[in-house]
Amino acid sequence: MDLPKNTFKQAIQQGRQQIGLWSSLPGSYVAEALAGTGFDWILFDTEHSPGDPLTVLAQLQAVAPYPVSAVVRPASNDVVLIKRFLDLGAQTLLIPYVQNAAEARAAVAAMRYPPGGVRGVSALTRATRFGQVQNYAAQVEAELCLLVQVETQDALDNIEDIAAVDGVDGIFIGPADLAASLGFVTDPSNAAVKAKVEDAVKRIVAAGKRAGILTTDAALLADCITWGTTFTAVGVDAGLLTKSAVALAKQFKRL
Repeated sequence: MDLPKNTFKQAIQQGRQQIGLWSSLPGSYVAEALAGTGFDWILFDTEHSPGDPLTVLAQLQAVAPYPVSAVVRPASNDVVLIKRFLDLGAQTLLIPYVQNAAEARAAVAAMRYPPGGVRGVSALTRATRFGQVQNYAAQVEAELCLLVQVETQDALDNIEDIAAVDGVDGIFIGPADLAASLGFVTDPSNAAVKAKVEDAVKRIVAAGKRAGILTTDAALLADCITWGTTFTAVGVDAGLLTKSAVALAKQFKRL
C-alpha cells in the first residue's frame, strides 16, 4: 500500500495559494459537512477548542474521501502530542507559540524518527495503514509538513532564525495573540498590528519559507495575499455558525 501524498505540502512548495477554514467544533459530522465546501485545507484545532486526539481521529476519517487537506494544531509544542497526531495519520501540523529557533528545532525533532529526531516508533498505526505501508519510516518525512506559529514580538524578532531551521516548511502568523503581545488585545485591527503583520509576511517570504495567517478581516486578507501568504485561512466554523444564526434570529424576530 502506498503512503498518501501530502497535496497541501506540494501546493505550498509550488507557491499555489491555499485557502483554508479553521475548525474549532469537534466532531466528524461537522468536519464532513465542511469537507465538501470547496476549501483547499481545513485546520482541526485542539489548542483553543475541546478537541483532542480522539476527536481529531474522527475528523481525519470524515474528510479523507474529500478533495481537501487536513491540518492539525496540537495544543502545544509537545513531543507526545505531536507523536500521537502523526500516528493518527495527520501529515501537516501547525505548532503554536514557537518563539525561537531552538523551539522550532524541537518541533522538527518531534516530527522525525531517530537519528534525525525523537519520534517514537510503532509499526501498527493508522499512519502506516496498520502496517500495510511498506517502508513507512523511510519515506514518511517527505510527506510530512511542519508549520510553526509566531505570535509575539519576540517570535517576530527571530523570524529569520526560525526560517533557517531545516524541516520548517512554513511560518504562520497568529494576529490575535500578536495584537495582545503588542498591547492591543482589545484592538486587534490597530494599524500598528497590521504593520507588524505586513513586515512579518514579507520577511518570511524573503527568508525562503511559506507564510500563512488566519483572519476574518477581508481587507487584511487581501493585503496578506498581496504581501505573499501562501496558506491563508479566511474563517472559523464556530464564527460562521453563530454569525449566521444571530442574523437569522434578528431577521425574523423583527417581524
